[in-house]
Amino acid sequence: MWGNTGAGVWADATYRSEQMEAKLKARKLTSHIHRKGKRGKLLTEQAKGRNRTKSSVRVRVEHVFGAQANDMGGTLVRTIGLARAKARIGMKNLACNIRRLGQLGHLNPCPA
Repeated sequence: MWGNTGAGVWADATYRSEQMEAKLKARKLTSHIHRKGKRGKLLTEQAKGRNRTKSSVRVRVEHVFGAQANDMGGTLVRTIGLARAKARIGMKNLACNIRRLGQLGHLNPCPA
């Protein structure tokens, strides 16, 4: 099966905690989890800039998951067997990529 080949974890500020940071450090993963401000202690401009950079990376993936979850029947795979589940997810990925190709074609049409 596929493994996690990345060395970092990208996540929303909801997942930031001392416990989560300790788990990531124990697994030798780099934390790219957003920072969040607290009451009376707002984020610095530097922290806001880092969050913006992290968001620019995360948005590329979040849009794909959002499109599949919202437009293509949700995230639940109702099949019997791993082979069928893999085929169904593969077809969702293919459909998503074909739709994205169509969107990109409208943005940058090829000269005829």
